[in-house]
Amino acid sequence: MFCRVKPAGGYEYLQIVHSQRVDGHVRQQVIGTVGRVDLLRQSGQLDQLLCSMGRFAQQTAVLSAYQQGQAQATGSVRIGPPLVFGRLWEELGLAAILGRLLRHRKFGFAVERAVFLTVLHRLMASGSDRAAELWKDGYDIPGAQDLDLQHLYRAMAWLGEELDQSQQADATFPGVAPRCTKDLIEEALFAGRRDLFTGLSLAFFDTTTLYFEGEGGQDLGRHGHNKDHRPDLKQMVVGMVLSGDGRPVCCEFWPGNTTDAKTLLPVVKRLRGRFGIEQVCVVSDRGMISDATVAALEDEHPGLKYILGARLRSDHEVRDKVLSWPGAYHQVHGPRQQSKDPSPLKVKDVRFTAEDGRDRRFVICHNREQAEKDRHDREAIVAALEDQLKHGAKALVGNRGYRKYLACQGEKVFGIDHAKVKDEARFDGKWVLRSNWDDASAEQLALRYKDLWMVEAIFRAAKSALDTRPIYHKCDQTIRGHVFCSFLGLVLMKELQQRLEERFGHVEWQRLCDDLDALERITVEGQGKRFELRLPPRGEAGKAVQAAGVALGPALRLLE
Repeated sequence: MFCRVKPAGGYEYLQIVHSQRVDGHVRQQVIGTVGRVDLLRQSGQLDQLLCSMGRFAQQTAVLSAYQQGQAQATGSVRIGPPLVFGRLWEELGLAAILGRLLRHRKFGFAVERAVFLTVLHRLMASGSDRAAELWKDGYDIPGAQDLDLQHLYRAMAWLGEELDQSQQADATFPGVAPRCTKDLIEEALFAGRRDLFTGLSLAFFDTTTLYFEGEGGQDLGRHGHNKDHRPDLKQMVVGMVLSGDGRPVCCEFWPGNTTDAKTLLPVVKRLRGRFGIEQVCVVSDRGMISDATVAALEDEHPGLKYILGARLRSDHEVRDKVLSWPGAYHQVHGPRQQSKDPSPLKVKDVRFTAEDGRDRRFVICHNREQAEKDRHDREAIVAALEDQLKHGAKALVGNRGYRKYLACQGEKVFGIDHAKVKDEARFDGKWVLRSNWDDASAEQLALRYKDLWMVEAIFRAAKSALDTRPIYHKCDQTIRGHVFCSFLGLVLMKELQQRLEERFGHVEWQRLCDDLDALERITVEGQGKRFELRLPPRGEAGKAVQAAGVALGPALRLLE
């Protein structure tokens, strides 16, 4: 039974219609015509009629009483994040993967639920695992209400637990960075989503550092080059591999004093050995490159392609030979016409045989906008330096920005090194790539390398949006599990963003989280009965619900 509007004689009439199926066909019967719509609205009779009929509908009566303050709300719980990310958790197979690995373990609590709770907390609120225990009370997370803090810690330890010796053959650093439970989860997740990666031709790899508030475990916590400018604290090195479309594939953890150049080969070995990816091009920045690393890549992994950033100033071959290579640049992108246009880019291909008998291929990339910025920055530094020299040069030696343009002109006498200033101009707006991908054009290599920013964005999300720090854990196992939960959070985050972009375009992440957090279910008591009232999704939450394929169900439900 429903209402409809029927036009007649220039007016619209409100009718009550009964619909039924007769002999396989839908038949509609007009029960009665209420009157002209405009007159019903003007007189207020339509509202009176609806209120009068609402007395006989329990759900409508309770909803109306709640809106008028005549029914009491006895409790509320947030349902948006568990619904959306819980669906993605199931569809990606993470619940099934953890279930298989836990099949013969007897923990006495729901480990899979503890991991999901930690990942969900990392996505929505961040902070330490200690905060997740209290945070969960405001959310309807199936199977997680009985979990305590000790359960979360034990789940973290299980994720970072070392596998037995028979499964350590492909450890990135045997004895230092062993294979753990989290490696099995990554490999099973990759296998379950292999259709997405069958055409995997690019693997982006980069590293970052995470510092500890305490000692940082037995082996992971070490002093090293800190990318967060906290050399006073012990740290760990985290590496991550992304597919060409930005999906996280795996992560690796090493002690904090591990140099970047030592991490690339073990990761390539794992991509080929454990994931079975044979034809792949590894893209990484200049911190990973050294002659020994490149030689080992070519000798130990024939057929592997790589695109590596090269050091401009410290690599003599690049500085003295490649940058001086004759020939014209090829323009990829011209000057911007609008702000959203790609940045200007031109490239030059350089190929030669080096003294060690190996063929070399470099690509010089030049960004005109960046070159202008570099020039203005250098001129500003030199101008400030000239002004400072008038007041004495002793304090300038300790300034890193000034020091490279200073020259000693006598005992305790310093002046501007104009030859150095002129030499620095050679590097304005340039970066150099080294690759063995002979079939790819210089333009393709440059554009693929620029996509490496995705890894940097992922690391920023892990440190800020997911707030992996602070890390208070004292054991290597729980530290690895803690950071791996951020990796799983990034997997869910990327999956949802991918679905949203395909259907709705770009959605701002923090606004999405705020709107999901506002999706609540309220328990209402009125008319002698208890109901559950679900608030409608607001803003970006509706898009997330659709993208995840979640059915919200009725807005009002009677509780027995």
